[in-house]
Amino acid sequence: MNAKSNKWALLPILVFLVLYLVSSLWSGDFYKMPLIISFLVAAFCAIAMNRERSISEKIESFVKGMGDKNIMMMVFIFLLAGCFAATAKAVGAVDATVNVGLHFLPPNIMLVGVFVISCFISLSIGTSLGTILALAPMAISLSERGGVGIALALGAIVGGSMFGDNLSLISDTTIAASRTQGCSMRDKFKMNFKIVVPAAIVTGIIYAFCNVSTSIEAPDFSIEELLMVLPYLFVLISALAGLNVVFVLLLGTIFAGGMGLYLQKIDPWSWLKTMSDGALGMSEIIIISMIVGGIVELIRINGGIQFLLNTIGNKAKGKKGAEFGIALLVSLVNVFTANNTIAIIMSGPIVKDIAKEYNISPKRAASIMDTFSCFVQGMIPYGAQILAAVTLVGIQRVTPIELIQFLYYPYLMGIAAVLSIVFQWPKEKAL
Repeated sequence: MNAKSNKWALLPILVFLVLYLVSSLWSGDFYKMPLIISFLVAAFCAIAMNRERSISEKIESFVKGMGDKNIMMMVFIFLLAGCFAATAKAVGAVDATVNVGLHFLPPNIMLVGVFVISCFISLSIGTSLGTILALAPMAISLSERGGVGIALALGAIVGGSMFGDNLSLISDTTIAASRTQGCSMRDKFKMNFKIVVPAAIVTGIIYAFCNVSTSIEAPDFSIEELLMVLPYLFVLISALAGLNVVFVLLLGTIFAGGMGLYLQKIDPWSWLKTMSDGALGMSEIIIISMIVGGIVELIRINGGIQFLLNTIGNKAKGKKGAEFGIALLVSLVNVFTANNTIAIIMSGPIVKDIAKEYNISPKRAASIMDTFSCFVQGMIPYGAQILAAVTLVGIQRVTPIELIQFLYYPYLMGIAAVLSIVFQWPKEKAL
């Protein structure tokens, strides 16, 4: 570990946060300022620092950080995840899963069912935003035809989407957390599962006690639609069985595409185009991951990582204090960036060093990062998930502030995450 400690080495992170936050507040839109540009400015700030090294040496170090093996593996997985998600959506798997779920939902627990469907969809497709885009119209139907408050119905959808975002084996947050900490996604899933499932169960109980008298008719579904759920089940089961994630995503894409060809939902050329679009859709997060890798490498060389370790070491009292330090670090970065994946990528290398210093296992560190980042992302009114949800149903129907009052699951997930640190649960030997 680098013995040098220098708080000024963290300046590039501060430059990014100030540039992004100030421009967002000034424009009134947290997505107005392109993240890539903000990170590029921070990158050049990092390169400009440390006069003891030449520009060539610093650029070489920056490129070395960009090409770190964990970053490159993460990039590869992002590409495959994009191919699978786009293929499954193109063949109609998302719509089919929703129809099948709604068909079997008893009217008196429709709200619970909507939450469960949202959990399953997000767990399967690995994106909270994609889940919200697919299911938000259901909130309008529940409100207009079922007498359910639209903010309450939308809260069930957004909450369920955060469940899968945190747990899914193809979620960008899971990929980022696992790769930055050097653990398997399966181990991280098992750790997270025991922490957040109690929160999901309590959320379901809360929704069960919400009086719902809906007149929404259960949609019919065909055997064809039932078959379209299989690609998601295949990916989920094979990943949990321990199959390497690269092959899980590759085989899942082939399975979904092959079924689409058989059912004549797509043709070979449109499938290839769909996979290309899905991979290209991951370009921003890939570029950002590489730039952040370069920035963090320069911060490490300049002593910034050691400064954070020393600071947390002085404040933390043992392993439990270090875990709270990790939670606070990723949470604060998430508040400023309004993006849980970026928060994990930025915090990951620092968290890895903290975990090593205090003997925290990689799967535990990955779980803490992912859980707390998703908790924060699910409660900030300017987060992409909440903004997308209120935009889809209409800002005149519900505002972000109204919606966050009904996001029971993210709050309960945060409580469960804090309790898991306090009581050091789950016990890792039992996993």
